[in-house]
Amino acid sequence: MSLHVDLMVVCPVSIYDNNITHNLTKMADSVLLSNGKSLYEILWRPEENGYTKAGDIQSLLHEGMIELTSFPERYKPYNPENGWGSYDNLMEFISSYYLACLQNPEAELRISR
Repeated sequence: MSLHVDLMVVCPVSIYDNNITHNLTKMADSVLLSNGKSLYEILWRPEENGYTKAGDIQSLLHEGMIELTSFPERYKPYNPENGWGSYDNLMEFISSYYLACLQNPEAELRISR
């Protein structure tokens, strides 16, 4: 017989990271979702809206992608004049983010602005 002792620490591990320019906030804010929030609130301010896990925003990102894809002429005018960011950049970002959330619904959201 023996005594076995382990001291364990669970360390967070990043499983996905990406970034997008703040120049697309107006475009994202113009995308209104069925929950009454804008895509901006989901992307830039999830914690202020009660979203803490990837699974919390997964369907909202999907809804935002459908909206943007369905009405590009509504959102392309929000392309920044300075050329930093575009409708296509936002679509790529959301698509990638959505897939990561779909594959990792229990992952904790950590947002840095």
